[in-house]
Amino acid sequence: MDTFVIEGGRRLEGKLRINGSKNAALPLMCVPLLTDEPVTLRDVPNLADIRSLRNLLAELGCVQTGEQQGMMRLHTQDPTKSHARYEIVRTMRASISTLGPMVAKRGYAKVSMPGGCAIGDRPVDLHLRGLAALGAEITLDGGDIIAKAPRKGLQGATIFLGGQFGSTVLGTANVLCAATLAKGTTVIESAACEPEIVDLANLLIKMGARITGHGSPRLIVEGVEKLSGVDYTVMADRIEAGTFMLAAAITNGDITLENCPIDAMLVVKDKLNAMGIQLAVTGSDLLRATVRVTSARTLKPVEFTTQPHPGFPTDLQAQMMATLTLADGNSVITERIFPERFMHVAELSRMGARLMRQGPTVIVSGVRKLVGAPVMASDLRASAGLVLAGMAAEGTTTLNRVYHLDRGYERMEDRLTSLGANIRRVDDKDLPSHLTGGAD
Repeated sequence: MDTFVIEGGRRLEGKLRINGSKNAALPLMCVPLLTDEPVTLRDVPNLADIRSLRNLLAELGCVQTGEQQGMMRLHTQDPTKSHARYEIVRTMRASISTLGPMVAKRGYAKVSMPGGCAIGDRPVDLHLRGLAALGAEITLDGGDIIAKAPRKGLQGATIFLGGQFGSTVLGTANVLCAATLAKGTTVIESAACEPEIVDLANLLIKMGARITGHGSPRLIVEGVEKLSGVDYTVMADRIEAGTFMLAAAITNGDITLENCPIDAMLVVKDKLNAMGIQLAVTGSDLLRATVRVTSARTLKPVEFTTQPHPGFPTDLQAQMMATLTLADGNSVITERIFPERFMHVAELSRMGARLMRQGPTVIVSGVRKLVGAPVMASDLRASAGLVLAGMAAEGTTTLNRVYHLDRGYERMEDRLTSLGANIRRVDDKDLPSHLTGGAD
């Protein structure tokens, strides 16, 4: 199993290009299930989750017909294969995004209940409720979700998609895709407003879908007979951009980010400015801007609550917490999307952070320094937060289970090393015991 060995205390400096968005690319990859024509996606990141979904799509008869770095050409060639098996689906939650397209186009879908990071309960009931409102018959059989469309096909409907913790991003994606081929008008109320949903809607529109309201809580979809193929570039990754911004902050660095979707990150920009982090933006396209990130020597504490977009993204909560451990004062972080998404708290505490959790809130009391220690990743974004802490800490940090990190960041160790970090990927079997926390 791979481990990162991080030698801390190095200032980051240099230039990076932000990759295409993982959270946008995964639902986009399921769109070719809606058409008989090939769909070409560009700026697709090379990630474990992307490869897993590509393998799943191949099992569903949608194969990659062209291979080029950053480009994926997907074409459905066998629409009879409609079973998304547990062996693949269990590795990532985004596999559920195949459900809506298959039931809309093929009239039948069988998808195993999804897996993914262990960051709390994320039920799929809203997905199923939305598809049922369009007329799909939903049953559960041996851990599989089975969705069948009526003979006359899916029918437009008015659907409320609000849940206990707000709107559902993948649920909105599933229902939106299904509604494009449903007969009549579909109104999705309390739809997710995330930029990744806007990206999905823009792709579908280029394919011939009739969608209005994307980016707002109300989506209106006029069903069409069919969708065509398309050539489309995936939006830039706002979470990756935020992670590298915070890497500059925690190391008192100076990083320039190209292809940065700053217009989708206004709440992040606001909080970073409040912490004393300066963002200098250039370029006319603010979804693909150039942003220079510099940090004051002393970081200021802030308070924030994770919320659906345009609120602060939950996927940057762990990275912010790591950075705020070195702020001058007390910060307050409240998690409203996944209240149990705090497994990194114990690991940061091992490095000398002063953290006190009270339910969905963590009080972060800034310390003068962090100290390197053996730590363990529990999920994708927690891993990123621990990498940031390790780069700022004195001494050596070993981060175990970095396969979590590989799900969402392409060659993160190489890209940070190009900025001046000292990070090595090694097999944990080759580590001396003093770097694993074991006895000599």
